Amino acid sequence: MRFCLAAVALLLSNSVSAMAQERAAPSLSAAPVVTDAPGKGIQPGVSSHSSRLPDLYVLDQQPVEQISPLVQRQYLVGAQSTFVKWTVKKGGVFPLHHHASEQITWITEGRCEVTSQGKKFIMTAGTVMVIPPNTPHEFVCTEDTVDIDFFAPQRQDWIDGVPSIAGRSR
Repeated sequence: MRFCLAAVALLLSNSVSAMAQERAAPSLSAAPVVTDAPGKGIQPGVSSHSSRLPDLYVLDQQPVEQISPLVQRQYLVGAQSTFVKWTVKKGGVFPLHHHASEQITWITEGRCEVTSQGKKFIMTAGTVMVIPPNTPHEFVCTEDTVDIDFFAPQRQDWIDGVPSIAGRSR
């Protein structure tokens, strides 16, 4: 029974990964970035039946989605998480919202003001914020900004084609 459940979980994981890969730019899978390494990266007891090779991508080669006049998104979906790069022009807004995923946000360029729970947080290049699941939050980018986000569990709403909150007005 345990084997059957593990097989079903692996099939579901591969199915979600396959759906995500359909919208993603091709992964890198050949030399010079992927080469054979005999005997390396192998753990006894973990076989190809319960694990698969990692996928390697170039983030900037992912499709660019124009979410609003000021917000663009590029993202990748794994079996259990979502990774996204937002490119936001000054004045771009992510209106007050919440979601079931924990969100880790890293501002790599620019500046955003984040409000949550009656508090205002100023995020600038190099700052990281961890937003717990189901916590209301809003972002207003006061400069041109690059924001890298990690969501776990994955953003099933995006996989299902639900538009990003950044496409809605406040």
